[in-house]
Amino acid sequence: MNRLRQPRTIALVGKYNSPEIAESLARLAQYLHERGVSVFIERETAGHIGKLVDLARWVTCGFNDIGAHADVAIVLGGDGTMLNAARRLARYCVPLVGVNQGRLGFMTDIARDDMLTCMDDLLDGNFQPENRMLLAAEVLREGREVATNLALNDVVIDKGAIGRLIEFELFIDGEFIYNLRSDGLIVSTPTGSTAYALSAGGPILHPTLTGIALVPLYPHALTYRPVTLNDTVEIELRITHADDPRVHFDGQVTLDLQVGDSVRIHRSDHAISFLHPPGYSYFSMLRQKLQWSERPKGN
Repeated sequence: MNRLRQPRTIALVGKYNSPEIAESLARLAQYLHERGVSVFIERETAGHIGKLVDLARWVTCGFNDIGAHADVAIVLGGDGTMLNAARRLARYCVPLVGVNQGRLGFMTDIARDDMLTCMDDLLDGNFQPENRMLLAAEVLREGREVATNLALNDVVIDKGAIGRLIEFELFIDGEFIYNLRSDGLIVSTPTGSTAYALSAGGPILHPTLTGIALVPLYPHALTYRPVTLNDTVEIELRITHADDPRVHFDGQVTLDLQVGDSVRIHRSDHAISFLHPPGYSYFSMLRQKLQWSERPKGN
């Protein structure tokens, strides 16, 4: 991996409606300032914690300005906060650093207590970048595009709140694959393979891979199994029967669908870069998060 150039302008993005991040964010901003870094505070973050700590000395701006001017964005919160920041900043190629305010996350891999000690390595250019693919999706209705969005984890089509199954046709690169009656289907990136797809029985894909996993949700027939595809394919789902169908992007953005709608999904032209501190190990993170057994003593 290539070394990261030393960042001189850093944006701080915090978990929304989470006052517990206020003190940590203010300490981090002050520390970076003392190291000669220009600090931006994301506007909505500042709006939520500005009454708890004094942020007057820092520049407050939106994601567009962060994308245009920041060398790095540090996200304080959890994986959900990181997902939102990734979708908002993907087109700007701003790398992300994750500081977790609770338990270590799959994407936010720096503990709050280690936050300041890690910053020296970041500012010295010692963090290692790791690129992650995103999915792009378009919703088509009567042949017209009615919505688009990105997803770092997954695009999920499901039956909505009503208990009846959803039915749809699956096409890959225009080829009909099958009709599926189920609770839905997860279309996952490698990053998202440890999220909803994992709980639905999907495979764990190393995040540096460039594949797409299809994971059916409670299919009506047991022969519908998870499938991993090349990242160059176009996936299309055509809704044939449903009462309350919906499509979800990273579990954060939801759109209502109609019978006859198509959802087309492919690899996005944009990617996101996560920055990891020295010594980071994806498998070490998995052992901790998934509670895999420790290595036997003496080996």
